[in-house]
Amino acid sequence: MAAAHYNNGHSLQEPETTILVVDDDRVIRELCQRALGNYRVLEATDCEAALRMYELENIDLILSDIMMPGDSGIELLKQIKILDPNAIVIMMTGFSDRDVILTALKEDADDFINKPLNILQLRASIEKSLEKKALKEELAHLKRSDQIKNEFLSLVSHKLRTPITGISLFLQNLALGIFNPEDTYFAESLDMATEEAEYLGQLVTDLLAFSQIIIEGGKRLNKSRCDLNEIIAQTLIKCRNEHCKFNIDIETAPSKLPELELDAVRIRFALYQIIDNAFKFAGEHGHVTLKMGSHENYAFIVISDSGIGIPESELPKVFEKFYQIDPDGTGQVRGFGLGLFYARNFVRLHGGTITLDSEPGLGTTVTIRLPINVKE
Repeated sequence: MAAAHYNNGHSLQEPETTILVVDDDRVIRELCQRALGNYRVLEATDCEAALRMYELENIDLILSDIMMPGDSGIELLKQIKILDPNAIVIMMTGFSDRDVILTALKEDADDFINKPLNILQLRASIEKSLEKKALKEELAHLKRSDQIKNEFLSLVSHKLRTPITGISLFLQNLALGIFNPEDTYFAESLDMATEEAEYLGQLVTDLLAFSQIIIEGGKRLNKSRCDLNEIIAQTLIKCRNEHCKFNIDIETAPSKLPELELDAVRIRFALYQIIDNAFKFAGEHGHVTLKMGSHENYAFIVISDSGIGIPESELPKVFEKFYQIDPDGTGQVRGFGLGLFYARNFVRLHGGTITLDSEPGLGTTVTIRLPINVKE
C-alpha cells in the first residue's frame, strides 16, 4: 500500500517540487524522506502503487529501486516513460550488473545512484536532474508557444476574412449607389453587415483574450481562497444575458461548497466556456441544467444542455486545439475553437478533471471535478 508524506513550508502560489520514492524497503524510504526535507516527498512500495500515484499527483521526479517484489523498477521506468517521455526517473540499485544498467539506459533512465545511499550524491543527482527537467520544459514551452502562435495567426486571418469581406461588399455596393433604401434587399444587406460588424467586434475581443492566455499559458497558477458557488452563479447569469436566451429554462441543484484554493481568473474562464456552449447549443426554447456538490476530496460541477448533441466519432476531438463543432456541416463555424482546449488545460492545472458525454439529439453533459484543499 502506498503512503504519502508532505513537507510543509511552501506557499500555495509556489507549488512544491514533488519527488516520488519507490522502494519496498521502509528504511530506504525514511532515509530519503529525511535527506530530501526541502521537497514534497511521496512514497510507494511497488510499481503498481507508484503508477497509481503518478496518475493522481503532479510528480516532478521519481526515485526508484530496481529490484522490488512484483514488477521491477525497470518495468516502472518503461511505464512512466510511456505516460510521459519527458518524465525524470533516477534508478537506485545495489547491483553493478552491467546488463541491468544497460537495459535501464535503453529505457531512458536519467541517472543512477548506488546503494548504500550516499546523501550528498543523492541530493546532487536530484538537483542535476531537476535542472535538466526545467531546461527541457522551457525548450518545449518555447517550441509549443511558437507553434501555437503560428497556428493561431493563420486561424485569425481566416476567421477575420469572412466578416470583413461581407462588410466590404456592402459598403462597395452602397458607394456605387446600387442599393435602393426602399428595397427589402437593402434592409437585408444592412442587417447582414450589422451582424458581421458585431461578430467582428466579438472576434477581436476573443482575440485579445486568447492572446493573453497564450502568452501566460505557461505561468503558474495564482491561487487564493475562492467561493466557487459565487463564481458559478455569476458565470451562469453572464452567459444567459450575453446570449439573450431568456426563453431557456435553467435548472440548478446548488450545494454549498467549501472555499477552494483556485486561480479565479482561469477557473472563471473554464466555466464560462462550458456554460457558454450550453446556451449556444441549447436552442431557443431548450433548457440548461447545472448541478454541483462534493464527493470525498473533490467538488464537482455538472453542466447539461438539451441541444443537438455531438456524434460519438467527434467526442475524442472536442478538447483538441482549434476543434469546432459544425452541426450544419457548413465549414463556416464561428469562433477560434480554443475555448474547450484551454478550459481542460486550466482544470488540469488545478489537479482536476473535465469529461464530456453527448448523444446526437439528446444534448451534452460536461462534468468538472476540482480537488478540495482543506486547511489543516
